Amino acid sequence: MTDSNDIIITGTHGWLGTSMLQALCNGMPDYPGSEAPDGSRIHCFYRDSEAIVDCDSSRVTIENISGDLANPADCDALFNGTDNATVYHAAGIIHPNKVKDFYTVNVTAPLNVIRAAGKANARRVVLVSSNSPIGCNPTPDHRFTEESRYNPYQHYGKSKQQMEEQATALADELGIELVIVRPPWFYGPFQPPRQTLFFTMIKDGSGPLLGKGLNQRSMVYMDNLCHGLILAATVEGAKGNTYWIADAEPYEMRTILDTIEGLLENDFEFAVKHKRLRLPSIAADVAYVVDAMLQSAGLYHQKIHVLSEMNKNISCSIDKARKELGYNPKVSLQEGMRRSIRWCLDQGYDI
Repeated sequence: MTDSNDIIITGTHGWLGTSMLQALCNGMPDYPGSEAPDGSRIHCFYRDSEAIVDCDSSRVTIENISGDLANPADCDALFNGTDNATVYHAAGIIHPNKVKDFYTVNVTAPLNVIRAAGKANARRVVLVSSNSPIGCNPTPDHRFTEESRYNPYQHYGKSKQQMEEQATALADELGIELVIVRPPWFYGPFQPPRQTLFFTMIKDGSGPLLGKGLNQRSMVYMDNLCHGLILAATVEGAKGNTYWIADAEPYEMRTILDTIEGLLENDFEFAVKHKRLRLPSIAADVAYVVDAMLQSAGLYHQKIHVLSEMNKNISCSIDKARKELGYNPKVSLQEGMRRSIRWCLDQGYDI
């Protein structure tokens, strides 16, 4: 890790934040040495009323702080008693109630965290962004790099673009080391209900497939992503840089659905229907128009937004992360989805 024993995680209750806390507390089997040093102090931030994540803290000291990152005083409290801390800013919102929430959570909050980090003499802030500020690839064989221009997808992408640009300027002003990480579609343990529903839809024959399902999607298994974030925090030369962190290669959409279906049937003995909810590609284009109209009115509808992306190519190259960070994703789609399904069943969730 680093010469500092102070670590801060925001968004700890969320999918990524929970995974980061578990990785730092207990390590990851595919990435030996990924755990935080013995004696580390981890400050975890939760929104008011969120449940605290259960984590074996025998090796580290965990302090839980709750509040609102849109409140600068709550951000200052997160850093109390820390020095030279490493910050993983995993808090964010993908599917809000209203469009304005994108900007409060994805822009105002991270800027408050960076200001608090500056006051507390933090060592480095690793800021989790998204593929959305860069948008969609023009062709299936195209891959985004860190040099690709901004072309944000709806207001989520716009909020993440603003976050990246304003955070970079603020970090430069304050003299803070900042690393931006852009992950695509997550999968893995601690997943939210929407991902489990996706498994159920595939089992029941209603997994959506737009056109022939040949569009390319980059994805990232949670342990691969956590490893990338830890490298972004610890590799000296990473400071001031942006990295795409994803699985080794993108997948065709039909391959993603086929992989999940095969695991459900062959590894977990579910009765699957071997069908798809096949829709013409234009259905996603229509959903995009409706989504844009709703968002222009300040409204947000999760299912319409998700449908609008289902025929899009959203894929990236991880060459820069491989070269500069030594990033080497070890968990494949097949194994990662297997672990995801097993986690759901271990929690007693219905698929």
